[in-house]
Amino acid sequence: MKRPSWDEYFMNITNIVLTRSTCLRRQVGAVLVKDRRILATGYNGAPSGIPHCSEVGCIREEKNIPSGERLDICRASHAEANCIAQAARHGGSIYNSTIYCTYYPCLPCVKLIINAGITRLVYGDEYPYPFNLHSIMLNQSSIRVVHIKSCISE
Repeated sequence: MKRPSWDEYFMNITNIVLTRSTCLRRQVGAVLVKDRRILATGYNGAPSGIPHCSEVGCIREEKNIPSGERLDICRASHAEANCIAQAARHGGSIYNSTIYCTYYPCLPCVKLIINAGITRLVYGDEYPYPFNLHSIMLNQSSIRVVHIKSCISE
């Protein structure tokens, strides 16, 4: 029996978290970890109390907007943002923590990750963003970025 590394372990957990997603296009999960302890989890879906895309439909799908574009009109909050919001809501400090994401985060989520004081980002899959500013900003920050595939098969 091969034990997974800590990164593999937490990436596998992101794949369980994403199963709660209500996005009709792509399910995404995120897990915040500090000292090998889970601080918060998040998945993409509408804000609390607001109908989900799975209930009312997806405007981006209806308008044939390509993946990675016009994220500003999406009803859902992203997994990374929801993960950070959950930690804030429950009073946990995420400074010097690691965020595990099933996909490379978008520009607004990168800004949140940087400003939250997260020091390490581990992601699974690439995402087809039309611009590269999120990668430039991460490279300019002191955040260590690690690409690792999950052990769970898709």
